[in-house]
Amino acid sequence: MTMTDAPAIQTAQRRGLSDAAFAWLLISPALAFIAVIVAWPLVETIRLSFTDATLGGENYIGLQNYIDLFSSPKFFDTVGRTFYWMFLSVSLKLIVGLIGATLLNAAIPGKALFRILVMPPWVIPVAIGVIGWKWMYNGYFGLVSGLLQEFGLIEGQIALLATKTSAFYAAIVTDVWVGTPMVTLFFLAAMQGVSRDLYEAAWVDGAGRWYRFRRITIPQIMPVIVSMALLSAIWTFNSFEIIWILTEGGPRGATTTLIIDTYKVAISSQRFGEGAARAVVIVALLAMFSLAYLYFLNRVNRHYGAK
Repeated sequence: MTMTDAPAIQTAQRRGLSDAAFAWLLISPALAFIAVIVAWPLVETIRLSFTDATLGGENYIGLQNYIDLFSSPKFFDTVGRTFYWMFLSVSLKLIVGLIGATLLNAAIPGKALFRILVMPPWVIPVAIGVIGWKWMYNGYFGLVSGLLQEFGLIEGQIALLATKTSAFYAAIVTDVWVGTPMVTLFFLAAMQGVSRDLYEAAWVDGAGRWYRFRRITIPQIMPVIVSMALLSAIWTFNSFEIIWILTEGGPRGATTTLIIDTYKVAISSQRFGEGAARAVVIVALLAMFSLAYLYFLNRVNRHYGAK
């Protein structure tokens, strides 16, 4: 308790409020905000998932939306595609971010300039950046197709967003481009917090750079790596604008993730009840994934002595 808190607490006590009641009074605005912005939409979504709600009205149908959803092989294909998209994208972000942070943390000339240059993908509005990538993927005048032809790797034009496999991996490249700067900056901040004494002691003992990286840097920043992996996984799982701007889930559903599928059903097709059921499933999947990740994070923190 600080000196500035004392008058407020004394006033509350004079009015007959206990410390617990006064504490609830202080957090009540935040609780009200959470109830309106988070809790009520969630409850309403769960309620809608038990109806056949459309623009024409709604009727209670029980678990029928969930039965139809889990009896559809297409839904499980979408779930598998979503987790594959998330795993591949997050893995690349962590690897590229770790390499970038290591280079930016090294004593090289122009380090400040390189730190500035890593920011544009994160600073530029996502829509503008993705539109730029869509132009580069164009088969007629796109930069990627032109470079591949220039180096003799392909013959003729290639539209990367027109075929299922190339469209999927092109979307991953774009997502990695958007998300890597944030991962890099988080890792860089963690690396700068590692004590230099550890590196100097290892250097005196004759340890090389690779050994110091494996035995000092990685263990010291491991909690940050795990935390960043969790946050990046949630953001990638819920990524909408990148895929929608590039392909709108196509071609032939090759880039349709759970978020895209939910949007198409609930908004494009205006089947709000079915879309709500998909949204509830997404929340459940993310909740289970987050709990498993938090359990792993606690084990990592205990192993490396994090507080």
